[in-house]
Amino acid sequence: MGLMEAYEAALANDSVYRSAMHENEAGQQYKEIGRANLLPSVSASYAYSKNYGDIASKTNLGWNTQDRDYNSKNATIQLRQPLINMDGLARYKQGNAQTMLSDKQFEVRKQELMARFFGLYASANFSEDVLALAEKQRDAFMQQLQSNTRMSKFGEGTKTDLIESQAKLSLSEAQVIEAEYNVIDSHNALAAMLGKEVNTLDALSESFEVLPLAPSAFDEWKALALKNNAEIAAQSEAIEIANQEVKRNRAGHMPRLDAIASISNSDSDTSSTFNQKINNKSIGLQLNVPIYSGGSVTALTLQAEANHKKAQDDLESKTNEIVLGLRKQYSAVLSNILKVEALKKSVASAELLIEATQKSVAGGIRTNLDVLNARKQLFEVKRDLSSARYNYLVAYISLRKAAGVLTANDFEKISSYFVKQEKITINE
Repeated sequence: MGLMEAYEAALANDSVYRSAMHENEAGQQYKEIGRANLLPSVSASYAYSKNYGDIASKTNLGWNTQDRDYNSKNATIQLRQPLINMDGLARYKQGNAQTMLSDKQFEVRKQELMARFFGLYASANFSEDVLALAEKQRDAFMQQLQSNTRMSKFGEGTKTDLIESQAKLSLSEAQVIEAEYNVIDSHNALAAMLGKEVNTLDALSESFEVLPLAPSAFDEWKALALKNNAEIAAQSEAIEIANQEVKRNRAGHMPRLDAIASISNSDSDTSSTFNQKINNKSIGLQLNVPIYSGGSVTALTLQAEANHKKAQDDLESKTNEIVLGLRKQYSAVLSNILKVEALKKSVASAELLIEATQKSVAGGIRTNLDVLNARKQLFEVKRDLSSARYNYLVAYISLRKAAGVLTANDFEKISSYFVKQEKITINE
């Protein structure tokens, strides 16, 4: 499974990302809900009643009572258009800001998915590398033991050499078993995200070279983060939402003016309109002026102002947090670049050390144990080099995420450093 194939599977199947998608779909409606406060509203009502009553009227001869048993109907259609509505205007702007906040939060979730996915992918790849190295080390120790055994048959070498080689072989076999379980665990963790079984991943090429860090200066990365980081942008939208909440609550002191038009049709609507049909059309203005509401408007406004200040402080805290994380990842990229280069030289030195040690053993200067230790050192250095390479890539991805510029194109670029490999067989 290649990097891009795995990434596409993560986009399609990761439950956390799908949840974020649906959350963003819901967030798109805030804009429509806010706009509805400025648009006309139309309502219709219809009433049908069966009425039983009597009307008593006084005459010169006494009281005269008439029974009124009748059916009444009333149908009304009313249109209301806000003309001056500061509450509605604030809700409209707040709805736009809430939709923008939803978009920014979704972008945060998407970049979190990318970083989380690559972390799992790199971990699974590294576990495969460690298994391959452990198997090579085991095979090398096995060959060493076989060589010692043959030499022992011809009266060369010592029993100590056989014991040392067997001990190293037994330890390496245990390391292979541990590496196999680590491969299974890391594959299962990645498979849970991808929604499909993971067998063998593309391996990092031996010719891998670190990507050039562009831009190179930290201040340039900081400028990118302040401009593009979705978490900072989301917190800025939260400030705008809080600002509109202040205005919405202040609107509780302000008058509201609406234009109203209605059409009604009634048939014997009341006892005074018995046996009468009335068609009525009206158009006019309605002014509502709030006078006193028990102090709730003032209290809500003060509360909203405090929340607005809190949102501003939260933005400062979030910005500091992002910049601190950015500096950490920037340093991690630079340190891993140096570490990769240093470990590449160490691998070359470790390989030369094995050759030199073997020659020294033949000359009687070194012992069998020195050869075994040299092979063990080569395994450890190669493992550290593999770890440094993946740590570099993870830091590179995290750096671009912190700067807010991480995209699928970064995976396209990195995927060229991976190559196909044969399926790994693990003894159950």
